[in-house]
Amino acid sequence: MSEPVARLKRRREFLRVAAARIKAVTPGMVVQAYERDDAQAQIRVGFTASRKVGNAVVRNRARRRLKALVDELLPGRGQAATDYVLIARGETATRPFEALRSDLLQALSRLERDASRRKEAKT
Repeated sequence: MSEPVARLKRRREFLRVAAARIKAVTPGMVVQAYERDDAQAQIRVGFTASRKVGNAVVRNRARRRLKALVDELLPGRGQAATDYVLIARGETATRPFEALRSDLLQALSRLERDASRRKEAKT
C-alpha cells in the first residue's frame, strides 16, 4: 500500500479546492477536488461537516467515518498531486458503512472520468 494521505488544515487550502468547482455528489457525501500543478505528487485531503449535519457528536462521528474511508481507499484510488475535500451530509453519520464506501468509490471514479475529459478538451 502506498504512503498515507496528508491532511488539509488551513482555510485557504479548503477555499482553493472549493474554487476549482470540481465535485461529485453522492447520498453520503460531497467530494471536491483540486488538481495541483506542483511537483509534489502527494494526495492531500480535508474533512468538513457543517451544523446542518447535526450536533457536535453527530458531526464528529460523520468526520471519523469519512476519515476511516479515506485511510482505506484513497491511497490506492486517489489521483496523485490532487487535493480532496470530503463534505459530510445529513446521512453520513447513519448511512451503512458499505454504502459510504460505495459512495466514495463512485465519487472518485466520476472525478477521474471528468479529469480525463478536461485534459482531452485542453488538447
